[in-house]
Amino acid sequence: MDNEIAATKRSSARERLLAAADELFYSEGVHTVGIERVIERAGVAKASLYDCFGSKEELIRAYLEARLAARQVRLRDKLAQHKAPKEKILAVFDSMAELMAQPGYRGCAFVRASAESKPDSAERRVSVESRAWTLSLFTDLAREAKATDAKALGRQLQMIYDGAAVSADVDGNIDAATIARKTAALVLAQATKS
Repeated sequence: MDNEIAATKRSSARERLLAAADELFYSEGVHTVGIERVIERAGVAKASLYDCFGSKEELIRAYLEARLAARQVRLRDKLAQHKAPKEKILAVFDSMAELMAQPGYRGCAFVRASAESKPDSAERRVSVESRAWTLSLFTDLAREAKATDAKALGRQLQMIYDGAAVSADVDGNIDAATIARKTAALVLAQATKS
């Protein structure tokens, strides 16, 4: 029973630390925010951070992994609403538009974290994993849509996706996802001509 109570407390501290990290790291930056602020926001002891994650870098890694998992679930749910591969590709941009419409949208968490990180850091590795997943998603959907060159179309769609995320964040372009969707539809139509 004592082990169950300890596990519940650790899980609770872990969840609170991740929630605090998600809020602070996303809005202000992974290296701008000190660990003391995360601990204070989470309402846990400093020892809890080290018990749950071992270091700030591991907390950053866990924060980004949680973001990636949430993105994957969000996109899979959105794609499940469509049957045709072309519709699924455009649905990725619809999902992006929904995300951008949320208060506090600050661009892509992975781009933001990568910009602050060293090449060999955990956050850079998770960011690379996120990009690889997105590219794989677009490439697989392009293949299903019978694109003449699925790899090239996948890369093009990812660049459109990335550009929209940066434009929405840096330029404050509230129509970035809508414009990206229209651009993706044009590129998709060209790449799937028989």
